[in-house]
Amino acid sequence: MHLQTFVFRSAAAALVAASLAACTTVDLTPQRTGPVATPPVQRQALFIRPAAGNVISRFDGVSNKGIDIAGRLGDPIVASADGRVVYVGGELPAYGNMVIVKHNETYLTAYAHLSAILVKENAVVRQGEKIAEMGKSNTDRVKLRFEIRKNGNAVNPEPYLNGLMQQ
Repeated sequence: MHLQTFVFRSAAAALVAASLAACTTVDLTPQRTGPVATPPVQRQALFIRPAAGNVISRFDGVSNKGIDIAGRLGDPIVASADGRVVYVGGELPAYGNMVIVKHNETYLTAYAHLSAILVKENAVVRQGEKIAEMGKSNTDRVKLRFEIRKNGNAVNPEPYLNGLMQQ
């Protein structure tokens, strides 16, 4: 790798690390108080589930700024929504091999601990398109760490995946 490319990638990794570390967390899980008078309105989810496995670790905003989804090595990981790939790499030890997709000026999603990455930076991806394969890079088991950031803040992905949150 040329020194100039290495310096650029190192600077990009530092920027991504600083962005992820600096993000605050907001739990947007709807809070219910008292009985619900009418049945909930069925809404279409803004994002789709990126992997088929069970959620093994939930968002807490401190040690987990997303959800962990169990699976087998090589299981497909799909783009949760249309967007542009803004980062592909493995420079952040806590995330292992990772892809970040920017969906618009408000949302981005992160997919971590991947065994294979099938997209390149600046690629346009469509919702449901396979972008990677599940792995266990820098973690003790095969899983996907999936995060949603809204205006730079980590938010609980589950309401977005279940159609409880909309743009």
